[in-house]
Amino acid sequence: MIARYQGGDNAGHTVVEGGTEYKLSLVPSGAVRGKVGVLGNGCVVNPKTLFAEIDDLREQGLDPDVRVARRAHVILPFHRVLDNIEEDVKSDTDLKVGTTGRGIGPTYEDKMGRRGVRIGDLLDPDVLRERLEYVIPQKRALVEDVYGIDLEEVDDVIEGVDVEDAFDVDAVYEQYERFGERFAEEGMTVNAGEFLADTIDDGGEVMFEGAQGTLIDIDHGNYPYVTSSNPTAGGAAVGTGLGPTTVGRGEVVGVVKAYLSRVGSGPLPTELGDIDEQEEGAGDTEADEIATYIRDEGGEYGTVTGRPRRVGWLDLPMLRHSTRASGFTGLAVNHVDTLGGLDELKVATSYELDGEEIDTVPSTTERWARCEPNYRTFEGWADVDWSAVAEEGYDALPPEARAYLEFLEDELDTPVYAVGVGPDREDTVVRENPFE
Repeated sequence: MIARYQGGDNAGHTVVEGGTEYKLSLVPSGAVRGKVGVLGNGCVVNPKTLFAEIDDLREQGLDPDVRVARRAHVILPFHRVLDNIEEDVKSDTDLKVGTTGRGIGPTYEDKMGRRGVRIGDLLDPDVLRERLEYVIPQKRALVEDVYGIDLEEVDDVIEGVDVEDAFDVDAVYEQYERFGERFAEEGMTVNAGEFLADTIDDGGEVMFEGAQGTLIDIDHGNYPYVTSSNPTAGGAAVGTGLGPTTVGRGEVVGVVKAYLSRVGSGPLPTELGDIDEQEEGAGDTEADEIATYIRDEGGEYGTVTGRPRRVGWLDLPMLRHSTRASGFTGLAVNHVDTLGGLDELKVATSYELDGEEIDTVPSTTERWARCEPNYRTFEGWADVDWSAVAEEGYDALPPEARAYLEFLEDELDTPVYAVGVGPDREDTVVRENPFE
């Protein structure tokens, strides 16, 4: 069983199994292998997106079994509108986050403000209407009185959302009552903690799947350029209802790339070139060329947004921070094949900050933005037959790639369990399987 414990349809996963590509944003990745997926109480769920994704997977020949925590909060149409309005307001400032516009942040805001709607509320029409009658007038007043926007004059500029209907109690109620009926008819809702605990008690196994990454964790990331939840491993307990003593008995595998990439704003000390210039085709430095090469070879375009991702060299201070925050017991290092063919690679081993050398991420984003990376240069490796490497095992990796991976192990004091050398699940060199 695979349990997502945070985030929503801002998460993009392109999963390749048996040569078939599946694009996922809410459904846990194990669905492609027939595993039961659970969206925990720490997730925020857009029912429209979820049902569309399930229907698409069925068209691809899968039969996804997805359960949703009744305590998970619901993304409502006005959340998406507010997300886009706020990003637009911030567009000319340094505070623009670069969100996906999917309403994630506003939904978590309402959760913390105790005015949210939960999946369980969709199953009770009276409760649903009561919740909507309380919150929607507040949101309409926010748009009209604070942002000064007349909803009757707004064009429908947000995909899939009628902006005026998003602030109409009857319209939202009618749509979300139908979603509740489908959840009930398909028996999809569960008490997540109890459901997962019963699975474990019956001898089953649960794998927790985080979305996004450490450096956009609301508590441990480069605030305010972060998501609104906790992708770090500690979120698995809070976001599912299983205690830390249960979660902590397992393995914590940090999934990293052999380089860095991200969508959105904020510091990225090892960034290669300027993403804005690269998008316009104007970047002409060596760093821009390397970034474009990595982006194209690695398919570094957002699954949810399609936006080109920012690209940088691997950053050990960032990885040390991530390893400590989540307590990694092992690493899965992906996209090793993407770097094949480069003459040399760099890894940031530490930062220089105000004349001092530091080896981890500062606690404030402003200090992190002033960090200059200290690099160690590595010899690149050839672009080989990666399918053959995956079949033959770790020793078939180019020696330069093995030296690179073993350096990471030594620096992080964490073993590399698996190495990704291609997009398909079969394109994985399994060095150690901690689950056997």
